[in-house]
Amino acid sequence: MNIIRRPRRNRQSAAIRDMVQETRLSVTDFILPVFIIDGQNVRTEVASMPGIHRWSLDLLLEEIQECMDLGVKSFDLFPNITESKKDKYATESYNPDGLYLNAIRVIKDRFPDALVMTDVAMDPYSSDGHDGIVENGKILNDPTLEVLGKMALAQAQAGADIVGPSDMMDGRVGYIRQVLDEGNFHDVAIMAYTAKYASAFYGPFRDALDSAPKFGDKKTYQMNPANSREAMIEAQLDFAEGADFLMVKPALAYLDIIKLLNDNFHLPITAYNVSGEYAMIKAAAQRGWLDGDRAMMETLLSIKRAGATSILTYFAKEAARLL
Repeated sequence: MNIIRRPRRNRQSAAIRDMVQETRLSVTDFILPVFIIDGQNVRTEVASMPGIHRWSLDLLLEEIQECMDLGVKSFDLFPNITESKKDKYATESYNPDGLYLNAIRVIKDRFPDALVMTDVAMDPYSSDGHDGIVENGKILNDPTLEVLGKMALAQAQAGADIVGPSDMMDGRVGYIRQVLDEGNFHDVAIMAYTAKYASAFYGPFRDALDSAPKFGDKKTYQMNPANSREAMIEAQLDFAEGADFLMVKPALAYLDIIKLLNDNFHLPITAYNVSGEYAMIKAAAQRGWLDGDRAMMETLLSIKRAGATSILTYFAKEAARLL
């Protein structure tokens, strides 16, 4: 056959394939989500997330050291709060002596070069399990902003580098930016959960934190999985309100949304490779249905290829070892 253009020529050896590879993963792409629990010398595995644990702070420091040695230097903290400390207004979220704020201080003191990202949302601390204040079965938007502002300010005071409002209330980025600036925390960045969909893939995360809603669902504030233009509206608002990063969550079912935001906004785009996406690969690998390492790396590569600048992933430590 007289074929002038033969793409296989650039696939014939590992050296050539490496040379022409378009997308590359680096350990610096990863943010590792970590779950914190009260106590000493406590490490409990999340049943639905093989290999992922809830850590008491003393053991978490050892885990962070291992990650830092592998080159993973960014961490997003999520607290498992006992029911006795939860209330309607999530007051434990800005308790200066509470588990979460103390963890931020200790981690930043031990690892000043680590990047500590925080979660700004009511649900881990709420007796209702929702991301907003609940009145008569309705999630209230504007009163919730005041709680989120207190939470973000307390986290900044504790040493957070990036705050991540994950609740999907309207106006949260602008409100938090104003609170941080008035508190003279101009350098604390905001990673907006811009397009957070009402997804079936969050189940293992809620298992890890015991933070599932006590009634109903989150469809009145998280996005409809069918919508993409709505993501542009959310992104335009977050951009205008001062977000430093735009996030898409989950990642795998929303690669088109990652690309959409990357194509239209000159801000770093983060993707959250969520708990259910992690659990699916782990479960299939445990049963021998697929090669877990290859599936993990292919998944992360696809997220990067779609346009993600950074990836929140429970695979961060494993992937770092392979890289």
